[in-house]
Amino acid sequence: MRLKFLFPILVFAGLLAFFFIGLGHDPSLVPSPLIDRPAPEFDLPPLEAGAEGLKTADFMGRVTLVNFFASWCLPCKAEHPLLIQLQKEGRVRVVGINYKDKPEEARRWLAEEGNPYDRIGVDPSGRVAIDWGVYGLPESYLVDQKGRIRWKHVGVLMPDDWQEDFLPRIERLDP
Repeated sequence: MRLKFLFPILVFAGLLAFFFIGLGHDPSLVPSPLIDRPAPEFDLPPLEAGAEGLKTADFMGRVTLVNFFASWCLPCKAEHPLLIQLQKEGRVRVVGINYKDKPEEARRWLAEEGNPYDRIGVDPSGRVAIDWGVYGLPESYLVDQKGRIRWKHVGVLMPDDWQEDFLPRIERLDP
């Protein structure tokens, strides 16, 4: 008879523990099985005619921030000023992968807001984003000089994220 009364209490305690543990988790810290592995192989066409596209081999030799973005992505617009600042500082190479976007819209947006990217590859089908494990836009990845993914950030990249998560890793990779 006691089990009949204890069961709801045990269920409630289990749910309470589940929610308590979940509340302490930062949703922007989405684990990636690609951390410390080579970046997926790809070769994307450029956004601008006559420009160079983007491929895996482009990561070799320099620490690179890879940013998945689109002109229709409102959070991408929120992080854009920081990407412009990073490009000006030159501490890290910034490249973009334009995800499922109309090229003319992306070109217009970058012409209006400024282009922080050294190179831009166009991923119209989203296949490359799938290979990288992109959950949603924007997402940014830190790739080392050997083409290995060292960090992933989901969501808007903010100055605090840059200072606390990216810069310490960049300093270890590129002293």
